[in-house]
Amino acid sequence: LRTDYISPNFDPRQTNTSIDMLVIHYTGMPTAAAALARLCDPRAEVSAHYLIEEDGAMFCLVDEENRAWHAGVSQWRGHANVNDRSIGIELVNPGHEFGYRQFPRPQMDALINVARDILVRHPIPARNVVGHSDVAPARKLDPGELFDWKALAAAGIGLWPDN
Repeated sequence: LRTDYISPNFDPRQTNTSIDMLVIHYTGMPTAAAALARLCDPRAEVSAHYLIEEDGAMFCLVDEENRAWHAGVSQWRGHANVNDRSIGIELVNPGHEFGYRQFPRPQMDALINVARDILVRHPIPARNVVGHSDVAPARKLDPGELFDWKALAAAGIGLWPDN
């Protein structure tokens, strides 16, 4: 876990709001370096708690006790402002605009490991492990149709329907 990049794009959480959501994103940028630069640029006003590269290297950009700015205008299960109650994880992937592709196994393994750790620290129900497209369906496509929700659910994170 690398902490040599810290995003300035966060603010304190409200003291009466518990963390009960995990939101998965893709970066949607041509390179990992470009995504990391944007997530740490104060002018961009966007961030996430974690960034995971395709080789599984992981960056902690915002401490979980703070509110990262990853979901934007969003809502889930009757709650607006998803950033207030969630942990955001960005997966390096060029996204639909720049050559969307499969999420490599090392990246998925790193995601599973960090998500398991997060679930130990925070009471996040399986129904609240979601994609950016779930909380902002009119605006976002990520993590998209190539994301392996089934593998995540098999690892005990989130839901996947039985056949």
